[in-house]
Amino acid sequence: MDDFDAFLHTLRVWDLPELPRFDPDTAPEAPLPLFREWLRAVAAACQPEPHSMTLATTDAEGHPDVRTLMLHGADERGWHFASHATSAKGRQLAERPYAALGFYWAAQARQVRVRGPVVAAPEAEGQADLHARSTGSLAAALTGRMSDVLGSQAELARASAEAWDRAQVHPDLPVPTWTRYVLAPTEVEFFQGDAQRRHVRLRYRRAGGGGWVRELLWP
Repeated sequence: MDDFDAFLHTLRVWDLPELPRFDPDTAPEAPLPLFREWLRAVAAACQPEPHSMTLATTDAEGHPDVRTLMLHGADERGWHFASHATSAKGRQLAERPYAALGFYWAAQARQVRVRGPVVAAPEAEGQADLHARSTGSLAAALTGRMSDVLGSQAELARASAEAWDRAQVHPDLPVPTWTRYVLAPTEVEFFQGDAQRRHVRLRYRRAGGGGWVRELLWP
């Protein structure tokens, strides 16, 4: 074991005075209300950026890819996020329109995992999503070329300054490649950590007819 491995062993997990309890017998019939309840609760527990999540996709060769981004909504259609259609994730979703999301909330030892197919929302919805955000978000979207190779930081500084000027003068300027995506869940799993490692895992699995099957999983 080297020094780094030894250091990892010193790190504590869920070093909290008390973990919340989760009784799966009281869970709703569908996952969306429980997800919204958990996100609100963990935000109240001062979890930083509780709407951040990991998005996993696969490329044309089937190789996995993952990154962190922000949740833009969760409704009866599914879990929403946004990006350029020309970005790496956008190209991957065009090739293989399936993805997985992961939320980890250390403040309450909770996780949520979501899997399912992904579709692009109507263009007007994507543009409305973008223009409801900050000037900086619009400027970043106008800068474009997400995931392309960057020649230098100076090149980015010039493009960003120009984009900021355009965003401030034209706050409703469209960005054609900006896309709002919706992941329609086929599986949603809720994980509640337990200090004695008797973790609670409740999976919702889409059944025929559009309903949900609830099942406990071994931790």
